[in-house]
Amino acid sequence: MTVETNIPRVLIIAGSDSSGGAGIQADIKTCAAFGAYAATAITAVTAQNTMGVQQVEVMPAELVRAQIRSVMSDIGADVIKIGMLGSAEIIEVVAQEIEEADAFVILDPVMVATSGDSLLEEAAMSLMKDKLVPLADLITPNVPEAALLTGLDIKDVDDLTKAGDALLKMNVYAALMKGGHLEGKSVFDVLVSEEGANIMSGPRIHSRHTHGTGCTLASAVAANMALGMPLDEAVMSAREFVYQAIKTAPKLGQGNGPLNHGLVSMDVDESAPEEIGNNPFAALKDMN
Repeated sequence: MTVETNIPRVLIIAGSDSSGGAGIQADIKTCAAFGAYAATAITAVTAQNTMGVQQVEVMPAELVRAQIRSVMSDIGADVIKIGMLGSAEIIEVVAQEIEEADAFVILDPVMVATSGDSLLEEAAMSLMKDKLVPLADLITPNVPEAALLTGLDIKDVDDLTKAGDALLKMNVYAALMKGGHLEGKSVFDVLVSEEGANIMSGPRIHSRHTHGTGCTLASAVAANMALGMPLDEAVMSAREFVYQAIKTAPKLGQGNGPLNHGLVSMDVDESAPEEIGNNPFAALKDMN
């Protein structure tokens, strides 16, 4: 039995990224930036850097189960954020363990790498669609993932909305359809729920330092939901966090570098150059 607490708690079920830019590492840093406590169940260990992935070791499914049970039986969670799962066996275990969980479930369906390579076998993709997607309160697919899940061809914002509606028919409460893969000067995301479609846009930043944007966005939403924000506000706050995190990226590595995950918690010098921002997260600090 978990102890009652007012501290916002997020359980992250995902893979580890040794470079710190994505996966569990990005998730923990993002939750900490918003003031949420992050616990983890690690599904895979990777050797990777900004240039690519060199090695992956998927965890045994029963070890993933044990991690989830250890956290939930003691610390508990207000929000469960699910990222890379790695195998059909892990998908099955995660679905079993979260089915009765008293927590808001966010599924970031990590199925396709930035390179376009598939990260899940076809059987695992089918299992995710059948067993895990219906348990999600919010799903956050990018364009290739949304196309795989729905079978729709997604070329524009209207198609994103249609794909979101299709996901709602799979029993998802809401879908945050990420449009970063679509062409254009602006980036459009669509939050689709039974209340309708909320189309959000922002300027596109041309940068190679975008490693972990999907993990970061989903975890920022998770942290905000754990803090008690309404879903639409949680999403808008998370989108602004990711935008500023890309804009102020530390420019590490020779390839696809990480974001700046310390924005909300850091003290920004008010005399700082405009490109860094004169405390761009003052409003977020007020909300948190």
